[in-house]
Amino acid sequence: MAAKRIAYALLGPTASGKSRLAMQLAGSHPIELISIDSAQVYRGMDIGTAKPSPAERQAVSHHLIDLIDPTGRYSAGRFRQDAIRIVAEIHSREKIPLLVGGTMLYFRALAHGIDTLPRAEPGLRAQIDARAARHGWPALHADLARVDPATAARLSPNDSQRIQRALEVWELSGKPISALQKSAHAELPFLLKTFALVPTDRAELHLRIAARFDAMLNAGLVNELETLRKEFELSAELPSMRCVGYRQAWQFIEGKSSRKELRETGIAATRQLAKRQFTWLRSLPGIESAERLADALSRG
Repeated sequence: MAAKRIAYALLGPTASGKSRLAMQLAGSHPIELISIDSAQVYRGMDIGTAKPSPAERQAVSHHLIDLIDPTGRYSAGRFRQDAIRIVAEIHSREKIPLLVGGTMLYFRALAHGIDTLPRAEPGLRAQIDARAARHGWPALHADLARVDPATAARLSPNDSQRIQRALEVWELSGKPISALQKSAHAELPFLLKTFALVPTDRAELHLRIAARFDAMLNAGLVNELETLRKEFELSAELPSMRCVGYRQAWQFIEGKSSRKELRETGIAATRQLAKRQFTWLRSLPGIESAERLADALSRG
């Protein structure tokens, strides 16, 4: 039996420098990049998702970017299918696939398979939504923490979509979604070697997060969202509009926050995202330091 070919993954929290390192490596290796980013799949959402520039995309092939309109929905299952297909295509061109990003749910789906979970139940979801309308999503997050502390620990108290799903799974199966996820398994048609860029200085990372969010604001994040609102029938509940940065910009456009509050809440939400990504990374086995990635690429 022929040995499996290798694909590489570079993970890390937001603003850690993953994309910059990937572009540097692509300058000395025949790499094509595959995005592991649940926000970069949306067309037109360029500034707030820190998409690679047109020049960068021309210099190095990027995949799984600009797939759907902001009104659409993209899943971890679809990501897994798309990523497996694109890895095979890159291998057929005798290039090296390097998956880069920080959407850990997508990475877990790729590396460990899609979970066997109960199907969505509209009636139950409506009940959960009604509870959230009465008490707020942080209260439902607290309910989730009592039955599934592992999942609650990695979710924001306002992550309505995932809190809703986790509570739904608990109600339907009587089991925490974290336990069901651990039972997932699916063989990949290639070997996946994983590396992580994990900053050791949290204070420095927080400064970089603030600087990057300021740069997004200066580049026209609010104007970008205003344009999207004119072009598409958007609502604040769409997955695209719950992305960090866009959620806060939406509040500003609606007159529910000031420019100062937009900046402060955007930076705070990005820091919370990074914290959750750190939690995910600590739970993933077999990850090597990003410092060893260049050597691994050279060895093949």
